[in-house]
Amino acid sequence: PQTDIVFLKVHKSASSTVMNILFRFGETHNLTFAFPVGGGNQLYYPHHFLARFVQGFSPRNPRQFNILCHHMRFLQPEVQKVVPRSAVYFSILRNPVQLMESSFVYYKGASAFSRVRSLEEFLSQPDHYYDPTSGDRHYAKNLMTFDFGFNPDGDVSPERVQLMIRAIEASFDFLLISEYFEESMVLLKEMLCWDLDSVVFFPLNARDKSSKSPLSDSVVEKIKAWNKLDWEIYTHFNRTFWERIDRDIGRERMRWEVKALQARQAELARTCLQGTGSVAPKDIKDSSLRPLQHGGARILGYNLKQGLDEEMERTCRRLVTPELQYSSTLYKKQFPPKP
Repeated sequence: PQTDIVFLKVHKSASSTVMNILFRFGETHNLTFAFPVGGGNQLYYPHHFLARFVQGFSPRNPRQFNILCHHMRFLQPEVQKVVPRSAVYFSILRNPVQLMESSFVYYKGASAFSRVRSLEEFLSQPDHYYDPTSGDRHYAKNLMTFDFGFNPDGDVSPERVQLMIRAIEASFDFLLISEYFEESMVLLKEMLCWDLDSVVFFPLNARDKSSKSPLSDSVVEKIKAWNKLDWEIYTHFNRTFWERIDRDIGRERMRWEVKALQARQAELARTCLQGTGSVAPKDIKDSSLRPLQHGGARILGYNLKQGLDEEMERTCRRLVTPELQYSSTLYKKQFPPKP
């Protein structure tokens, strides 16, 4: 099994669920994490990543960590200072249309969105609301391009797009696709030589359907045009994702693997969860399992069954612990507070 991992946690792309998988694997295998200084939840995002943002790293005594997975803006030469050379690099992408709709709801307070009532209103004249000099501009345009370290306002010529895609391919071993999350987890398991239980998941940081709105065809086209760089990245890596599955796994085996994953998750849901799945924030009984609520989104969570034995309770709790609480627990374990 691979134990040295860099995961570029792209915003609003089911990346919190992937992070939970990495937290669980790291915890059960006693691995170290490259935590933000002071135990925060982002590596000084939206600045480009620097090794000195990592707790416990210093140039005089360059310490290396097994897993780097907190939000950052990618800069590989700096990343290479804090992880072993053998590290596997991967990330996850999401269709830019859904990503922008999600970003609009979640980051409603961002300067580009704060003066409009709807995404349609923003897209009717985006240049009027979007300021390329504002510090939070990336939430409103080419968010994936930005997270990968590139300029979201950059030239959209085919030559530039090709350079960007080649740079991503040179840095990353593979990219997952959030629309095909179960297939992505099977691919992740294969690429990292992990077992099935390491990649089972309950969706985390997901919002309830009440804050989701269908998009008209004209809005969809406007989003693609406004996020042209993201759209080019996504369509390219969506294609290579399936090419890799055909080459390394095959569609028939993939269907079988997805069924096995679904069956294991259904079994764990029956064992671990009260009711059939996620619940609204107000219905989460254990406050330590309540996810952070942000923007206009209502983020769902889970209730665990009572009376589980100690080992099963621990397994179930890990599966449903929100990102901030889990990160904080692991940080205190790796850097125990001084008495």
